[in-house]
Amino acid sequence: MDVMELICIRCPKGCLLRVELEARGEEPRVLSVSGNSCPRGDEYARKEICDPTRAVTSSVPVRGCALERMVSVKTERDVPKGLVLDVVNALAGIELKAPVRIGDVVLANVCDTGVNVVATKDCLA
Repeated sequence: MDVMELICIRCPKGCLLRVELEARGEEPRVLSVSGNSCPRGDEYARKEICDPTRAVTSSVPVRGCALERMVSVKTERDVPKGLVLDVVNALAGIELKAPVRIGDVVLANVCDTGVNVVATKDCLA
């Protein structure tokens, strides 16, 4: 049996979680979670161990915008943690042309995840 410690990020308390694991090949199995002061800590630990995901935020260049040279972007939903660098690399070749509005899809189905990257800022001509 293995033990991991995590800091829960689901609320401002930041509980120190102790996760007991049974190593089964490549797929760990969570036996127990302790240290959480609410059910969200248990859910967070199990997801972080078995299926870690992250939101990706970045910025891309924009042409034709009077006030800005870059527009902030983010994934609409979390993507698998192992694909974060691939998502960032996919954004490296993107250049937008004004006008850009909040919620505009900058890159659809990034890295075949089914998740779109969207603008998080208006940039008008």
